[in-house]
Amino acid sequence: MANAVVGVKRVIAVASGKGGVGKSTTTMNLAVALGLKGLKVGVLDADVYGPSQPRMLGVKDAKPESDGQWIEPVITHGVKLMSMGFLVDEATPTVWRGPMVQSALTQMLRQVRWGTEEAPLDVLVLDMPPGTGDTQLSITQNVALAGAVIVSTPQDIALIDARKGLEMFRKVNVPVLGVVENMSVFCCPNCGHESHIFGAHGARGMAEELGYDVLAEVPLELDVRENTDAGKPMVIVAPDSKAAAVYRALADKVWDKISAPAPEGTGAVRIVIE
Repeated sequence: MANAVVGVKRVIAVASGKGGVGKSTTTMNLAVALGLKGLKVGVLDADVYGPSQPRMLGVKDAKPESDGQWIEPVITHGVKLMSMGFLVDEATPTVWRGPMVQSALTQMLRQVRWGTEEAPLDVLVLDMPPGTGDTQLSITQNVALAGAVIVSTPQDIALIDARKGLEMFRKVNVPVLGVVENMSVFCCPNCGHESHIFGAHGARGMAEELGYDVLAEVPLELDVRENTDAGKPMVIVAPDSKAAAVYRALADKVWDKISAPAPEGTGAVRIVIE
């Protein structure tokens, strides 16, 4: 049965069918942009095998503290963060079977002091692992999700797996908030010419075909890669950039959707095997 997370009003998942499409970069900038709106925000790096949020948010050397009962999340750029990346060295592989991964995720969800009854988080953003496996199903079964954001690049090979992700959330009755098309277009910094390196509007076409909203089309910019590697969210370090404007608009759309009253009959998770 899906349960609320203590000290958290809403939980959303940022997911992708395939790795390497910019899901974690989207998660980081979305979360920080929500925080810039004045909301209390947390990020749980649920990609246990490949945690990247500590580096992306500039706190890769931080260590969470614990009082023996609760773990205190690391606070960075106004966002509370918990990740396996704090507990293992970046160069050390996490060679765990499924039950150990589920145990670690449960601990990070249920034993981290995300908020209090008096001052809860407005939203906890889950940076999901890519794909549609055990971790995704366990989270959707055990956490009451307000919705999911699907990230994809425009090319066909990424869209194949993005469709699988959309279908998974449909089957487990989690609302899909919409689709983010990452690396949508490359604008030459010298001449301004736009090139659709990975194809034109593939994720938009998929979303419209399946009846989902397009939440954002994020351009392919060198600054995004450089600042992400340096632990600097675009919405903070380059607020006037096109990418930052897109991330802020994404945060506005996501918040509008999850803060609206939920329709009756939503929220109960069911698994349908066909």
